[in-house]
Amino acid sequence: MRRIVIVTYPGATLLDVVGPAEVFWVATRTGAEPGYDLVVASLEGGPAPASSGLVLDTVPLAAVRGRIDTLMVVGGLAARRPEEQPRLPAAIARMASRCRRVTSVCTGAFLLAEAGLLDGRRATSHWAWCGTLARRYPDVRVEADRIFVRDGDIWTSAGITAGMDLALALVEDDHGPELAREVARWMVLFVQRPGGQAQFSAHLDVPASHRADVRAALDAIAAEPAADHSVAALARRAGMSERHLARLFRAESGTTVAQHVERVRVETARHLLESGDAGLDAIAHRCGFGTVETFHRSFKRRTGITPGEHRARFA
Repeated sequence: MRRIVIVTYPGATLLDVVGPAEVFWVATRTGAEPGYDLVVASLEGGPAPASSGLVLDTVPLAAVRGRIDTLMVVGGLAARRPEEQPRLPAAIARMASRCRRVTSVCTGAFLLAEAGLLDGRRATSHWAWCGTLARRYPDVRVEADRIFVRDGDIWTSAGITAGMDLALALVEDDHGPELAREVARWMVLFVQRPGGQAQFSAHLDVPASHRADVRAALDAIAAEPAADHSVAALARRAGMSERHLARLFRAESGTTVAQHVERVRVETARHLLESGDAGLDAIAHRCGFGTVETFHRSFKRRTGITPGEHRARFA
């Protein structure tokens, strides 16, 4: 059996624990060989109340002996304040030395970072705390727009339900895509999302603008991704200078026109890849990429996988 040790603490998010645990349990029941042996542990052991008030029965970390296949550190508000768990990061670092791989869910990445396990690595966390993670731990290369990130033997995921996506990816890594899809079907998960999937849609991820002209530009980009949305074209339609439009757009949306247009086009392409069998040439044209080569580069830059790989996962 592959031993999975899920590390929790008072105030952890319950779904960060039970979501991945159910994925591993279902994988074992549906034919994973070897299966998974689950251990839920905390620093002291005993009752560990989750943020919802429900209580988990845990074993002490010190009682977990021998080889560990996967260490999974879960998230919660307390994880962002390592001073509240001063001995936990060091305990995690010690345990990591005897694990095949180390993972975190949500803000569990803060505890991995505090333990020094993310130095020089790519990682992600809940969208609301990625900026804090990057500022507090400058040696960590935070990728905020990812469901999960794998860097060697370290895996980190976005918030809460993304822990189930992470667990499915771990099952796939261990036993192949067919078993992972079977687990997703049994758990009635809508889709098995790859790590390159964005945490939010492009339109939802942009702050609401107070300016009607910027809102009009954003709506136009969303309505017709393939249209000419260069700064010059947007400025012409808004009746202002290119420089002024570019400055307003960045100030209101937090991104440049080109970056936002590319993200919307990639998101549109994602939906077309998932929902039909149109060729890459047709999709590139409908989304405004111009050429398949440009489409391929932009898609891989944004998602971490190729259009063909994305279609294969979502077919």
